[in-house]
Amino acid sequence: MHELSIVMSIIDIATKQMQGSNASEIEEIELEIGALSGVEENSFEFAWRQAVKNTPLQNALHVVNKIEGVATCLDCMIDFSVKNLYDACPVCGGHFLNIKKGKELKVKSIVVN
Repeated sequence: MHELSIVMSIIDIATKQMQGSNASEIEEIELEIGALSGVEENSFEFAWRQAVKNTPLQNALHVVNKIEGVATCLDCMIDFSVKNLYDACPVCGGHFLNIKKGKELKVKSIVVN
């Protein structure tokens, strides 16, 4: 389950940010996770609940913004929504795509006190 290692990295980022600002606690963390990032939502939430225990994120509100997948077909140059990396262009059926959105996996903001 790579979701646990992702959560552990998020905890490290947030803890370093908290220490760097001389804060005593983390109130909120906002994440962006793309539909094409390979992160399984239920596994991520389970890993989150387990991993944040006894950390500065234990009582923090965590907000996850889900980013829809968007690609450009490089054959006909149309933008369209994708749910999977192997989706075909709905116009020409091509598979030569440029993924524009949906692979994000980042900490967008941290609110400390």
